[in-house]
Amino acid sequence: MTPELTALTLAALWQVVHFTIYSISAQKQVGTKYALSARDEPRQLTGFAGRAQRAMNNHFEGLILFAIAALVLTFSDKADEITAALSLAYLAARILYLPAYLMGLNPWRSVIWGVGLLATVLMLLKALF
Repeated sequence: MTPELTALTLAALWQVVHFTIYSISAQKQVGTKYALSARDEPRQLTGFAGRAQRAMNNHFEGLILFAIAALVLTFSDKADEITAALSLAYLAARILYLPAYLMGLNPWRSVIWGVGLLATVLMLLKALF
């Protein structure tokens, strides 16, 4: 497996961690009965649970672009040492982003997010040229 696909697989597993933290914190906030219901009446999550939900959604958004970059690079045979390093930079940024977001570390969470996005954009550009 290429380093890009390894990073993608680990990022997908990291999404499971996001979901678990979100799910547990949301259930604590809204209660088990509501969490198990059809949730016809939505409830706004606040505090830690709200941050966990937003961080999870943010990771889904970033993961889509990163997956495109990793797959295109791998299947077009354009992956190299640079794209491997960018993949690790993306993964490290996403791992650091979750605790930064959950703890409300401003502006660091935005800086960390920017590193992950920049790594992804550079991978996409490398795939084109």
